[in-house]
Amino acid sequence: MANPGSQRHVGGSSRRASATVADVSFPRELLTERLRLRQWEDRDVDRLASIYADPGYLEHMPAMDREATASQLARFRGRWETDGFSHWAAEERATGTLVGRIGLLCHHDWPLEAAPVEVGWTLAPEARGRGLATEGGRASLEAAFAHLDVARVISITTPGNARSRRVMEKLGLSLRGDARWHHLDVVWYALDRPGAPRSGALVNGER
Repeated sequence: MANPGSQRHVGGSSRRASATVADVSFPRELLTERLRLRQWEDRDVDRLASIYADPGYLEHMPAMDREATASQLARFRGRWETDGFSHWAAEERATGTLVGRIGLLCHHDWPLEAAPVEVGWTLAPEARGRGLATEGGRASLEAAFAHLDVARVISITTPGNARSRRVMEKLGLSLRGDARWHHLDVVWYALDRPGAPRSGALVNGER
């Protein structure tokens, strides 16, 4: 966990929260040392689509054209209304440039348990390797345990995505198993709520 005061809650809060949300004050915007995690704007579509076209992204994830990116952005906006939280647009404070997306998603179609909350991130090439995913991921985890009634937060990636797996480990998540999801072989990590007993579904002998 980050030290108190490492992030600042600005702007409004989500008001139409699902049963996953413990209170309705989940922040719609957060400031970390280097990032502004904000709500999505229409102008973000082209920039996010360019990030998805990067070979480093395509090495581990399916391709997404502009139309698919626009649809995803609309789903993120919708999740803020239906679930009370979602991924933020991640903007570098020093430049005002959108460098990716970071935040939380409730996966209603996850095969191993009902509607877990996942912390995740996707960053532009120039934003990788600078600790920004760890910084934004830590802020997301703090928000999850402060505002959501969850026993743990998970994170999912493909087995070969070593960079993302390192971020998960830096955030304190541990490997719990593997699964087949959205036509991909994936591994999943989890971080239990501080003070809660470790939990996890058994998958191929892992918990």
